[in-house]
Amino acid sequence: MPARLIPFTPAIRPPLPAVVGSVDYRQRRDQFQRIDQLLRASGIEERFVVRSVEKWQNNRQHVPVQAQVKQQLHARRALRCNIARNLLRDGFRPFAIRLADSPLLQDFCGLNEIDRVVVPAKSTLQRYAHWTDQETLDGIIRDLLAQAHEQPKLLRLAEAVDLQTCFLDTTCLKANIHYPVDWVLFRDATRTLIKAIELIRAQRLRHRMEEPSSFLTRMNRLCIEMAHAPKHIDSKRHRKKVLRKMDRLVRSVRDHAKRYRDLLDSNCQRTEWTRPQAEVVLRRIDGILALLPAARKQALQRILHEQPVPNEAKVLSLYEPDVRVILRNKVSAPVEFGNTLLLGESQQGLIVDWALFEKTAPQDARLVPDRIDHIEKTLNIDLKALSADRGFDSAGNQQHLAKRRIYNGICPRNPRQMKGRMASWKFAGLQRRRSQTEGRISILLHNFLGQPTACKGFAHRQLAVSWGVLTHNLWLLARLPQIRPKPAAA
Repeated sequence: MPARLIPFTPAIRPPLPAVVGSVDYRQRRDQFQRIDQLLRASGIEERFVVRSVEKWQNNRQHVPVQAQVKQQLHARRALRCNIARNLLRDGFRPFAIRLADSPLLQDFCGLNEIDRVVVPAKSTLQRYAHWTDQETLDGIIRDLLAQAHEQPKLLRLAEAVDLQTCFLDTTCLKANIHYPVDWVLFRDATRTLIKAIELIRAQRLRHRMEEPSSFLTRMNRLCIEMAHAPKHIDSKRHRKKVLRKMDRLVRSVRDHAKRYRDLLDSNCQRTEWTRPQAEVVLRRIDGILALLPAARKQALQRILHEQPVPNEAKVLSLYEPDVRVILRNKVSAPVEFGNTLLLGESQQGLIVDWALFEKTAPQDARLVPDRIDHIEKTLNIDLKALSADRGFDSAGNQQHLAKRRIYNGICPRNPRQMKGRMASWKFAGLQRRRSQTEGRISILLHNFLGQPTACKGFAHRQLAVSWGVLTHNLWLLARLPQIRPKPAAA
């Protein structure tokens, strides 16, 4: 049963100041006011609040009225703060400062009152970024698309949005990691474990060992020596020699970390930490210790034995285990490290389909049947045309599209077939329009998600993609032509 929102009297909000002489400000103000209108008219803001309250009320038998009112208020602020922050491409701290300084943002996010302005801190903004789950957010986005397609007048759009023509493409959502070098993983493991040991020793839990900082010093010296190894006459032999020293050092650090981990686990009550605070340090140590054997095996196999390691078995980062090797075969970036992101856009540029793959993504051609079913099911439409690059082409896809009576605008792999199909004005038009999809991908990645994205963990990156898609679609709908009001009768 859906939650019932409790009506309450909103605070009296002062009007925006009249700013004259800045065209850029006026455009930004009109943009935020139009997005505010879309949020209210489409009803997605109310649905977001309802679903947030439903999730919050789970496993709560008695909910005070004031507590629910507070939750409703925070849900609205979470939605609007995330949209505004993604639109301005700000981090949590810069956006908190900008919120405190901008009456326009305060008005959009519902923070301004007559007597005061309550601005959320950076930690609150971070909680807002993880306020809801991906399934809820994806449903909100599809509700907005359905409104733009079926009821354009409700959103004051001059024309209905066309969702029956889709342009597919894939890209790489880069993870925020350094270039994955095998011996650098040894440095990362040493640094993280030693920092954790220093935290435990600061709580007066000690075990016999050298000064922890000396391990960092020795590892840094070995890293410098490894970086300069190509300058040696016998560089290959020298790299193997240095790697063996790094391996012995990281094994010693590992053994000390295990002892301190057990010491903290059994003597947590002797520290100033609560058990949940101690669990943070324990999870940090356990995460590194779990991946360190695979990282050592990989480095020894690649550098000492000079044997390749399959991409599926590679450890690219000790902090982002879900990162994959993605072969792009491009001059600027032949190989990228992150997760495959699939996007589908409409004729007007709205993103109608998106998927971030945790594991290695299937070949592009294998994605077509599933994505067609997914688009038609979630948006409740019948696709009329599908266009993509030649990576999505296959004999099976050609037959599948013909069977579903969907116009095949996928670029053929066969050059002769491509030449023959370009004689069709419809196919040629879809190919010209398809070239804009690369620009759409760049807009989403660089203007709404960040490249690389700053989110840690696959679940957070997946949620950030949904927030980016929602903000992008609102931004684009705000730019589409609107219904002009009829002039008043004389």
